[in-house]
Amino acid sequence: MLENLLTYIKQEDVAEQLYHSLIGIEIEEHRIEGDGHLSRHPYPQNLGSRKYHPYLQSDFSESMNELVTDPNPTIGGVLDQLDTIQTVLYRSMKPDEYIWPFSMPPALSADDIKFVETHFARPPFQAYRDYLTKKYQVPLKIVTGLHVNFSIPEPVINRLYTHYENQFQSLVDFKNALYFQITQNFVLHRWLLTYLFGASPIAEAGFFPAENSPLSHPVRSIRNSIYGYLNKPEDRVNVTLYSSLGNYIDRLSEALNQHRLFSTAEFYGPVRLRGQKSLADYRTKGISYLEFRVMDNTPFTPNGISRHALYFLKFFLMYLLIHPVDETNIHDQLKQSFNENNQVALERPDQPTFKTADGLQIFDELIEMAKQLHAHSEQLQALDDFNEVMSHPELTASAMLLPKIKHQSLQEFGIQTAKAWKAQRLNSKDLLPAMANLSENAQRLVFEAIALGIRYYEVRDENGEELLMLTYDNVTQVVYSSKISNHPLQYLYDLFPGIEAAAKKNW
Repeated sequence: MLENLLTYIKQEDVAEQLYHSLIGIEIEEHRIEGDGHLSRHPYPQNLGSRKYHPYLQSDFSESMNELVTDPNPTIGGVLDQLDTIQTVLYRSMKPDEYIWPFSMPPALSADDIKFVETHFARPPFQAYRDYLTKKYQVPLKIVTGLHVNFSIPEPVINRLYTHYENQFQSLVDFKNALYFQITQNFVLHRWLLTYLFGASPIAEAGFFPAENSPLSHPVRSIRNSIYGYLNKPEDRVNVTLYSSLGNYIDRLSEALNQHRLFSTAEFYGPVRLRGQKSLADYRTKGISYLEFRVMDNTPFTPNGISRHALYFLKFFLMYLLIHPVDETNIHDQLKQSFNENNQVALERPDQPTFKTADGLQIFDELIEMAKQLHAHSEQLQALDDFNEVMSHPELTASAMLLPKIKHQSLQEFGIQTAKAWKAQRLNSKDLLPAMANLSENAQRLVFEAIALGIRYYEVRDENGEELLMLTYDNVTQVVYSSKISNHPLQYLYDLFPGIEAAAKKNW
């Protein structure tokens, strides 16, 4: 039903707007102590309550921080904000705490696992957390990763819809078709992202049962394999639920109604539809954005993902948008895609993948599309570089980790990397390096705002002067960045009288 999208994108001249589709990042990462074990320090006390905090949360364990950016139309913008939130976290941790650079957790002793089980400071989530602990066990639940949120600009959807009005009953139906085409194609092509970005070649001691590891050699991505983060077979929510939007909604709803899943948060598929509180509302109100959940944290950049990777991913999502899905035997295609992804995930990282020819064909099509849509230089460079990675497996992250493995462990490299990352942050001449354009007082204000859980945006007035727009509890205050006092924390308390007390409710 969505034939000729590329033609209409060119005809409507909306490629540039698509390049500025909104993306946001959610990254999970563990605090560790100097010996490489999970931190036993409580959640940083200066950070605002996790009941409302928009940027800094925690997940299954108290050591498992989650950093969330605002949606942003530019790669640079979203990475700058991620860097700023990371800096706030680093400067809020204890002196002997660091950020573990891998998706797979550090070595786990029985005491570590017991500590995670018995220390949890978010009472409203205790029942859900106990359920997850019993069902999945601690090691699997503390695997971390990076999620990318993506939305198509509404004006682009509206303009493209004019070419399909006779095929869809409403704009919502058309928008759902666009998003679900990306979703299905993403699942069908997941193996490519596992190949390019897999970075979990081994598990540390304590992840698999002692003397019973299912792996005999390093792999591309444990996390993206059948030994990683996925639902149990008895949940009956495997990748075949992506065979249609109706099937996605019905099968997840059934799993919830029959108590096979605790909530939609327990669905660990590679893509989640987002934007509605109720699954049924996707039919009538539409998908607002997609959440992609397959990226391993990379230890080769201190923010967990590179600028290059995001340039590629954003353009790849456009490619998935314009390619119609062959609905013939879609159920079998999805099952095959799951098996192919698992096979790629469990290949030796430094060896060619069995999907090399398919990957090179995809890159040929990507580069042709880039030419037709007059892609930017950054996008073209990313395509060229990852095209080379496709035929040179030694350039993948997992392969580059192989020389770092000592005694079947990445613990030593992980600790060295974690300490180097923290030193780099704390030794910077600027409090917030990604916001070095602001004055010292303005940087301190943004730092304290993020710590408290106040949303912030940089804007300019009609004369080009820098402003900071601050929002908390539906109240927005705008201040000139050049006129901030020497006491930014008290200034924020004065702007938002309720936040000092609210921030102290740590959970």
